[in-house]
Amino acid sequence: MNWIIVIIVLFVFISWQKKVKRKQQLKYIENYFFHKGIRKKISLKHPHLSDQQLNLVFDALKDYFQICLIAKKQMVAMPSQVVDDAWHEFILSTRFYSIFCKKALGRFLHHTPTEAMSSPTFAQQGIKRAWRLACANEGINPKHPITLPLLFAIDGQLNIENGFIYQLNCMDANNKGNDNGYCASHIGCSSGCSGDSGSDSSDGSGSSFFGDSDSGSGGSDCGGGGCGGD
Repeated sequence: MNWIIVIIVLFVFISWQKKVKRKQQLKYIENYFFHKGIRKKISLKHPHLSDQQLNLVFDALKDYFQICLIAKKQMVAMPSQVVDDAWHEFILSTRFYSIFCKKALGRFLHHTPTEAMSSPTFAQQGIKRAWRLACANEGINPKHPITLPLLFAIDGQLNIENGFIYQLNCMDANNKGNDNGYCASHIGCSSGCSGDSGSDSSDGSGSSFFGDSDSGSGGSDCGGGGCGGD
């Protein structure tokens, strides 16, 4: 009987340790200061962004890293073009990125392009996971959202050229005939939702769920949120 108590105590202790570590990692990400060289490169790539808007981009990148941590090594798709640009520049600063990954995530977070994924379904699962976790991070109901989480809203907010623009409700009369957006309202629905990476959704709005990799993405390998971290 004593060994059962020991196992229970050990289990509780390990669980507590994991929670403490997770909180420390989330705090580390929240307080992380990105190297000014990375910020400068994003400013050059998107010269219309103000200092305050650049801060928003890197806040969104922190949000992405936090949900990757919470996802526990499951692939999380990247829903934003400008945040993906910032992630790319961060990766190129190999030393800083490697140290960050070790402290923030406990592993190296790889960037996986859409074409390298095992199947369109894998990419679809990644964007749905990103949606659920981003909504949870901001207290948004993923099935009945009244606003978009930052990662899904930022390209539209900052008028990013060839960015990924998500419509809150693609069936809204105001959005009918709009063919340059992605259907955020369909990401959070049940498994019966339509849409594979690189295919059109069947929502009747003309908008894509994920989008094609060459449909106005400016050369990005994300294709409307297809690429992501493992």
